[in-house]
Amino acid sequence: MRFLASRVILLVSACVAMGCVATLARADAPRRVVSANLCTDQLLLALADESQIVSLSPFALDPGMSFLADQARRFPTNRGTGEDLVRTEADLVLIGAFDGRYTRELLKQRGLSFLPAAPWRSMTDGFDQIRNISKELGHRERGETMIGEIEQAMGELRALAAKRATRPSALILSRRGFVYHAGPLAEMIEAAGLVDAAPSLGVPSSGFVTMENLVAHPPDLLIVSDKEVEAASDQGQAFLAHPALKQLWPASRRLVAPGQLTICGGPSTVALIKALAAEIAAKVH
Repeated sequence: MRFLASRVILLVSACVAMGCVATLARADAPRRVVSANLCTDQLLLALADESQIVSLSPFALDPGMSFLADQARRFPTNRGTGEDLVRTEADLVLIGAFDGRYTRELLKQRGLSFLPAAPWRSMTDGFDQIRNISKELGHRERGETMIGEIEQAMGELRALAAKRATRPSALILSRRGFVYHAGPLAEMIEAAGLVDAAPSLGVPSSGFVTMENLVAHPPDLLIVSDKEVEAASDQGQAFLAHPALKQLWPASRRLVAPGQLTICGGPSTVALIKALAAEIAAKVH
């Protein structure tokens, strides 16, 4: 018995020295993982082994929404319904935090493990989510790598701001005049050395701003998605295509944050930071 115990100790020590502890840690990781949410699609594609992925949500293949649409084409998709998910016989199902109660109850009844993921409320919140999902998938190190890349990109954004003497005001403006200036994008704006104009317009966290108020108290810059740059295709976009806004904020005073990059936090976050940095470098002096 002593000989056997010694052999075990030697094997573990050798494994540590050779860097195979991560392999041992992944032994209990789920082998069949399903995602039923666009944002968990992105994290699953980035953090899991291909062999672990059973299927993705139907939105995973939409290039207008899914940052990793090309990569997602290699995998089947599901319909996102509880009935469809239980048929996958998955070890782990990734769902959105606001998915229906019926889906959750059905997964519980069938004994399927599931992990809900909420939209990022802050970078810290997002980092916690990356760590949680990468740990569940058995690839903690991949999560830390993703977090490190995001932190590095944020550092580059701060360095860009440090080179500029001015601090122009900016407003994140969406369809129908909706303003939401919390979350990761707001943190990026602060890191970029821009001043959030929302409080001065009477919007403490989120809400709608009127055309009259916006024109009367104009910020230096507007931050809009790429879909809001073109001519209005519906009433929601008509607000942003108003002649008054076009006159006060021509393309040179509108920073474009591509919608595909702002829908979900995760693999697209570094690309969003870099896109915002490029817009600022080109238009803010």
